[in-house]
Amino acid sequence: AAAVESVRALGRPDAVLVSGDLADHGSDGEYDVVRELLAPLRAPVHVVAGNHDDRGVLRRHFDLPGTDGEPVQYSSDLGSLRLVVVDTTIPGQDPGALDSGRLEWLDAELAAAPEVPTVVAMHHPPILTGSRVWDDLGLPLADREALRDVIGRHRQVRRVVAGHVHRTMTGELAGTPVLTVPSTYVQARLDFDAKELELTPDPAGFGVHVVVEGELTSHVEPVVAQR
Repeated sequence: AAAVESVRALGRPDAVLVSGDLADHGSDGEYDVVRELLAPLRAPVHVVAGNHDDRGVLRRHFDLPGTDGEPVQYSSDLGSLRLVVVDTTIPGQDPGALDSGRLEWLDAELAAAPEVPTVVAMHHPPILTGSRVWDDLGLPLADREALRDVIGRHRQVRRVVAGHVHRTMTGELAGTPVLTVPSTYVQARLDFDAKELELTPDPAGFGVHVVVEGELTSHVEPVVAQR
């Protein structure tokens, strides 16, 4: 709720992207709460499947294409940008994956609109973080390399955006900027030698993407506590 109010303070967005883990246990009641909390934004909502989400329940509550059990993947025209959402989840597991079927779908989807500036969204970031804890929970090396090949073939991709790590991070994949955003829940502590995930009271946050004169700029904003 505080994140929604912080977004509203910036003005009405053209679209809202939620980068996964909308729920903790993937239950109907949790998604009902999410939809209710997002409603004041009065904007189209595009969701990404995270490792805590249930694909079938998520698909049902947000009217997403495909059938139960299939990866949650789709594209949407946002006006000056095209959004392509790819599913990196393994049902029942925290680490991610991108098998050949999902990558082939992404390659074909990007090839369908080569001239339209595009944002590719996924839950698990396709970059190494420097922390073994997070990298063990990310995408395997072979999958990241295969994704790099796909992104490298499609120069209209302006940004790859992700969640999962509960921190702001930037990197690059085939020369394309990668951005992860903070969680609206809790944040992860940066500790390169940590043996397990540690949390920190750092403020929650969210990303803001704006297109100005055809160029995409991304901001990361803190959530302002509700009074």
